[in-house]
Amino acid sequence: MSKGAAGTKLRNRFFPRGRSVKRTVETALKIVVRTLFLVSVGFVMLYPVIFMLTSALKSASDAYDPTVIWLPKAPTFDSLKIAYDNLQFTKSLLVTLKLTVPCLVFQLLSSVTAAYGFARFHFKGKNLLFGILLFSMIVPVQTYIVPLYASFSNFNFFGVGSLVGLFTGGTLKANLLDSMAPFYLMALLGTGVRSGLYIFILRQFMINLPKELEDAAFIDGCGEWTTFTRVILPNVVPAIVTVAVFSVVWYWNEYQFSGLFLSGDFPLSVMVTTVSTKIDAAGQTMIGSMDGLTLKLMKDSIMSSACFLVILPLIVMYIFAQRYFTESMERTGLVG
Repeated sequence: MSKGAAGTKLRNRFFPRGRSVKRTVETALKIVVRTLFLVSVGFVMLYPVIFMLTSALKSASDAYDPTVIWLPKAPTFDSLKIAYDNLQFTKSLLVTLKLTVPCLVFQLLSSVTAAYGFARFHFKGKNLLFGILLFSMIVPVQTYIVPLYASFSNFNFFGVGSLVGLFTGGTLKANLLDSMAPFYLMALLGTGVRSGLYIFILRQFMINLPKELEDAAFIDGCGEWTTFTRVILPNVVPAIVTVAVFSVVWYWNEYQFSGLFLSGDFPLSVMVTTVSTKIDAAGQTMIGSMDGLTLKLMKDSIMSSACFLVILPLIVMYIFAQRYFTESMERTGLVG
């Protein structure tokens, strides 16, 4: 191909016939601006992860060197190893999974059924109950965390224990602290972490479903439960996936209830706070191959390593589930 023909082909590609130079320049500017915007937003979102990873690879010499900001000169895995050992990562990961997975299942069951009731049924006090639900989304956890602690430390089985006490002379109660029972009960009864938000999301999605779907099911002889399981649930899968992802993330990072109800084995979200305490209390002792002074100089690097290890399973989960999550977000209409 001659140089003239190649130049003509290139010119036709960027300046097609019938399109003015002004319009072509405007299109090119839009592409450049859109690309710069997406790259900027992507950098802002990835900045914490990049910073944690680069800080985790810094050595003691890099911590002394003020010129090292992003790329360490002598990368090492010492900080990651110390963070891994002090997090008791394997044990804490199993505790986190023991907390997250059952709570996810129980929370989905309670949220979906409650949302279906608010979306499709009419009963006395419905608006009042829905208002209380919205109010629960606003009230901070700190306002009712003490009554929760008192209730689970002397759990009377929702008043049944007090009734038994009328006949036996002693109240039937149990201490549910230092176990997963408080988390499971709250998730199953629709009062778990962010349950109010999940019920609201699912209820809004169900309201937008055509009522004709249920009418057709009723004509075919389906009852309320059959309609719910065979008609409603298959159509709210995108919203359920969205709620499931949110639930996993919030339970994975939950530390207030975990630090209050548990006193033995802690999940990763609580263990990461103990790493900082151990470093501050190190003094002249040794942790791994580092003495107390070096540990304190390397504190930022070790804490970055600990935080990176905590979120690493979530990153891996998102890599494999991002397509389903993106599709569900688009179909539910959630943004931000």
